[in-house]
Amino acid sequence: MKNSLVLLLTFVAFSTFAQRSLQTTTVTEVSHQYRVSLPMIIVPQLIEKSWNDRKHTQHIELHVKRILDDKNIIGVKLATWRLFQPMGILWWDGLLDKVKSESEFYPGHVREAGIGITYQRMLWKGLFATVEVLPQFKTYLDENKNKVGDGFKLYNSYHLGYHVAFGKNKRFFIEPQVHCQHWMFDTKAPDGFKQLDDQWRNYFLFEPNLYLGVNF
Repeated sequence: MKNSLVLLLTFVAFSTFAQRSLQTTTVTEVSHQYRVSLPMIIVPQLIEKSWNDRKHTQHIELHVKRILDDKNIIGVKLATWRLFQPMGILWWDGLLDKVKSESEFYPGHVREAGIGITYQRMLWKGLFATVEVLPQFKTYLDENKNKVGDGFKLYNSYHLGYHVAFGKNKRFFIEPQVHCQHWMFDTKAPDGFKQLDDQWRNYFLFEPNLYLGVNF
């Protein structure tokens, strides 16, 4: 019941904010209608580690957005990644130390994949805020990569960043940002996975990131 209420409030707030922004903003013609972007975290994982490394997240993520006007941008998010330990371990919990010691590693991996929606609001010059809602289907794999269960998670993220466009007609852009994540309905985890998840939070705070994209 609590999760359902939180979900309802999230969608109501998301819809209300988007609708109000669209109604109150003076529409300004923009030079591009669409943009495609991806997080730069993908790049080093493709060159620094073997794809099958125990700590490899196998992270693939793509954003396709429609620029409605100079203030409002909506989009679709496609993402998949692989977790080797609970996502709710924060920086001040000794996140990096736990990765190094492998003390909180799952008895295998969790593959999460989904398609979601995003709303980006330009606040002042290049400063922006973004809300992303991503339903995810989960596959639990043991250490031999055998499937041991399925699950579902509603993954939400909240971003604050700065949009910097460059190049001819400002076709290319980067977006340095920081974001916080929160997830609900984390269901049907096998015992070995659930025991670890229950020890940690269902949110992560202050993750830095850098997105690279192209305007069309």
